Amino acid sequence: MAQEYPLPRFHFQVDWGGAKMSFTEITGLDMQVEVIEYRHSDSKDFSKLKMPSMLKFSNITMKRGKFVGDFDYNDWLDAISNDRVGGRRDIVIRLLNEKHVPVAAWSATRCFPVKVTAPDLKSDANEIAVETIEVAHEGLKLMKI
Repeated sequence: MAQEYPLPRFHFQVDWGGAKMSFTEITGLDMQVEVIEYRHSDSKDFSKLKMPSMLKFSNITMKRGKFVGDFDYNDWLDAISNDRVGGRRDIVIRLLNEKHVPVAAWSATRCFPVKVTAPDLKSDANEIAVETIEVAHEGLKLMKI
């Protein structure tokens, strides 16, 4: 029987509104259920009941290297800030195995940028210029593959 190992986290692919894009890092793929605490007036218990409430999602942060003539982040931010129709996008993030086959995928719906960060500039650095975009969304779902 073959031994199974956990998947590495460095091999992933992003479907960015129909185009496949490469990123160096993605964070914020988390979901949380808010808790409602309740105690009715004639309860004999001296503690509150806890019940599940609405889902809460963090913003997704994506980082990638800066390329000459690449203004996708800023163009998207401008489109949203000017209230243009169709500025929102769906994003699908796929974790790939060693054969480049998706084994897990997260789907974020109706995403829009809330923050774009230009690369840090330093005269004595020997590193890649990395830009960052933070997107808000209306739902994150783990898709079964």
